[in-house]
Amino acid sequence: MKAETRDLFRRPLVPQELRDYDAVVFDPPRQGALAQARQLATSAVPVVIAVSCNAATFARDARLLVDGGYKCDEVTPLDQFRHTPHVELVARFSR
Repeated sequence: MKAETRDLFRRPLVPQELRDYDAVVFDPPRQGALAQARQLATSAVPVVIAVSCNAATFARDARLLVDGGYKCDEVTPLDQFRHTPHVELVARFSR
């Protein structure tokens, strides 16, 4: 098992780096994971778990994954921040 912390805006993992992974979990800031979602969409990773605190950037990144051949298996909203309008989303995508 390997875990890595990385700035996905400046250095997204590319498909060659992702080829040995069975799954990827990404949890970007509110700006989303545009650069990483583009790379994941062209990868062969079988399962991607996306966590997001911004529905708009989640939708954008999810569209890239779906257009790249992933299926969105499920999305779970989490009201993690009581007394605020913020909702976290957790989604599972598979090939």
